Amino acid sequence: MLVLGFFSGLLIGSFLNVVIHRLPRGETVVFGRSYCPKCKTVLAWYDLIPLFSYVILRGRCRYCRERISLRYPLVEFLTGAVFAALFFRLGFSLVLFKYLCLASILIAASFIDTEYYLIPNRLIFTALVIGGGFLLSNIEITIGSGLLGALSAGGLLLLLNIVSRGNVGGGDIKLAAVLGLFLGWPLGFLAVLLGLFLAGTVGFFLLAARIKGRKDPLPLAPFLSAGACIAFFGGPSILYWYLSRFWIG
Repeated sequence: MLVLGFFSGLLIGSFLNVVIHRLPRGETVVFGRSYCPKCKTVLAWYDLIPLFSYVILRGRCRYCRERISLRYPLVEFLTGAVFAALFFRLGFSLVLFKYLCLASILIAASFIDTEYYLIPNRLIFTALVIGGGFLLSNIEITIGSGLLGALSAGGLLLLLNIVSRGNVGGGDIKLAAVLGLFLGWPLGFLAVLLGLFLAGTVGFFLLAARIKGRKDPLPLAPFLSAGACIAFFGGPSILYWYLSRFWIG
């Protein structure tokens, strides 16, 4: 299962690299051959084998010798690792397919936000359609749980946007709503809380180290994605610890 999940993730990761490169430029992600961003040469199939082509080519384009961004193998490996973990955790099921879709969306959103400081509406719309489809099918969570998760998670960032006078982007608010739609209540809300905590912690150290200034933007999508990962794999344990310590006694 782990091997199947990993290699499936490598293939999807290769496609996600296309999404990450093309969506911010307004290009189609369905049609058109892959090409070198520098020399625009259409790439052959043997130039597109996930991970292996990067190693064989020593990180350079076969045709113009321009360096290939490290993002390409990183996205492929990360997607493979996440898919392997999901295959191991969930086995073959519709629930597995649901979370493979969510993982793919979050990986694409994270790398786009890191590079361009935006989350394309086309990606958000696709995520809402997929998440809504799973929700209407009553897979894993109820419609009420999904809607409450979306409203609470998205509402929290909307509130922060108002309080901070626009420092939280609209794409981040929509992505938080997507998390709530997929994870439901209360895990979607927990994912956003964890993401904000991680972003605040990293932001503090970046400021302390003078790597970033107070007015420099910090992409939130990677932290929301990390929060979603923690909530998915450890959310019930976190909630039990919190309730038993502060509410149940």
